[in-house]
Amino acid sequence: MKYVAGVDGGGTKTAVTVMDDTGRTVSTFASGGINYNGRDEAEVSRHLAEIVAALGVACGGLDSCAQLVVGAAGVSNPTVPGRLTAALRASGYGGGVHIVGDHETALFGALEREHGMILIAGTGSICFGRSGSGAVHRTGGFGHLIDDEGSGYSIGRDVLSAVVRSHDGRAPGTVLTEMTYAKLGIGSVPELVGFVYDRRTGKQDIAALAPLLSDACARGDEAALAIAARSGASLAELVRPVAERLWPNGGELALAGSVLLRNAHVREALLARLAQICPAVQAAAARRDASAGAALMALRMLKA
Repeated sequence: MKYVAGVDGGGTKTAVTVMDDTGRTVSTFASGGINYNGRDEAEVSRHLAEIVAALGVACGGLDSCAQLVVGAAGVSNPTVPGRLTAALRASGYGGGVHIVGDHETALFGALEREHGMILIAGTGSICFGRSGSGAVHRTGGFGHLIDDEGSGYSIGRDVLSAVVRSHDGRAPGTVLTEMTYAKLGIGSVPELVGFVYDRRTGKQDIAALAPLLSDACARGDEAALAIAARSGASLAELVRPVAERLWPNGGELALAGSVLLRNAHVREALLARLAQICPAVQAAAARRDASAGAALMALRMLKA
């Protein structure tokens, strides 16, 4: 029996799904991040070697894994596909390899087909779509320094902003202050500033504050509710150009990522705004994750 594997490679973790040639999932496992834009070469190579070794176990030998699709963050960097492929070969994998953006595998998994739209709001944010004729369009996904509106990072930054604005009198008091202090184990704005500008603080650390928003919204906090409304509207603006260009008469939009799955206030704000600007779009939760989507792509390639 032949096997295929799908890899969803992010900056902090990588998910893998292995299927047999009938489409049955036989194994799922996780490893470390494989994003060259956020990790050094040696670390990525080590994680890929771990993945290849685990594939050998799951498939009863590497020779049985006929096709591998990697959906990776950071593939807009033109050197990444070649480096990933070279590292996989160096680890002993000899089967077929196909490298695509993780938004493509996420779409395939979410709708179990290659056409439609997906909005992902996790640490970052992006919307990607493919029409029935194969045309594609993407909005967002350009990183936390210049983009990623409505993402976990953006929400975390807005939470921090709400705390300092409340502290100096530009805004009323907010429960986000006590919640943020408790989360970070601090007790003052100077300590907060020290955390933010510490060189060891990364975008993941800022994004880790995003879950506070749900509790603050549930308590009716005005600052939190404003952040949720703004984030939902920003995410809707990611969808609008994709829908208008690819699905002007309406299409299916899968919702994915921790922000949309765990924060009802952001999700409701998104849906309310979509109803105004893209009323024909039908939003629904993703059916499968991106690693399963990559495996399904690999299976299709195997049978082509």
